[in-house]
Amino acid sequence: MSSDSFDYDIRIAKTEDRDAIAQFLRTYFYKDEPLNKFLEIVSEENPINHDLEAFAMADFDNGISLMAFRQGKLIAVCLNFILHRGKKEHFHCEDEKFSKIVGMLEYVEEKSDPFQKYPGCDKAVSVGIVSVDDSCRGKGVAKKLIEKTGELGKQNGCGFLVVDCSSHFTACAVKKLGFEMIYSLDYADYKVNGEVVLCPEPPHKAVTVYTKKID
Repeated sequence: MSSDSFDYDIRIAKTEDRDAIAQFLRTYFYKDEPLNKFLEIVSEENPINHDLEAFAMADFDNGISLMAFRQGKLIAVCLNFILHRGKKEHFHCEDEKFSKIVGMLEYVEEKSDPFQKYPGCDKAVSVGIVSVDDSCRGKGVAKKLIEKTGELGKQNGCGFLVVDCSSHFTACAVKKLGFEMIYSLDYADYKVNGEVVLCPEPPHKAVTVYTKKID
């Protein structure tokens, strides 16, 4: 694949890629994700959060997650998983800080229920994480990864893609790819025991859910 002579290859993530993916996310994703950053889930003193990594990489070798390489170097990952109508997963989290994010995501999943928008679909692909090497951004790599995810989803009998966006920038990116917003929750309105739990820096004001039908 290429974009204006920026050549790279995309392949499906395998079990033996675990360490490479984990290190990539530590370098390019975890520390900059708005909610992680607000809660300081990872830091220079504590660069690894085991609950965070277990959540992010659950079933990464499921045959539908992707990696992009340029000249043999890993430059991007796209971690996806399949959703089934009526089936909900609960992630047991021991880390107090990260449990706040998990709780919010489970709340959003319940309230948004994207399957309501697609009554004829019983399977979907959730795009969990798309992360690109800083030096390779703006080259269309994330777009290609999501397009390829759609192809794999179709092969697996999935009817649509869904993305939970904790970041304003992610929401803007998927909107440009033709995704439609079906749910939005301002962080200021998400409260536990009457208190606001998450307050990331602007412009990250809300968590949003976007979907796109797989043609």
